[in-house]
Amino acid sequence: MKNVIKIKAKVAEKKVKQIFIDTDFIRLDAALKLCDAVGSGGIAKMIIQDGEVRVNGEVCVQRGKKLRDGDEFSFDGKYYEVIKK
Repeated sequence: MKNVIKIKAKVAEKKVKQIFIDTDFIRLDAALKLCDAVGSGGIAKMIIQDGEVRVNGEVCVQRGKKLRDGDEFSFDGKYYEVIKK
């Protein structure tokens, strides 16, 4: 008879911070500044170009990427969702 080892894992729920926009879209670099993920546009440009930001689950290197209602992006282990008012 074989020994069976059961492992239980608890997956933490990801917390998503919502950012609200009044326009049809917001550029990715502006969204990073709006949610205080970065301190300046220059920093936003660098982290986007370095492939550190994901949009809807995929790495995005376009700092002018248009984010619309319902789009999600993540950086540094934090998740954000764009909501149109």
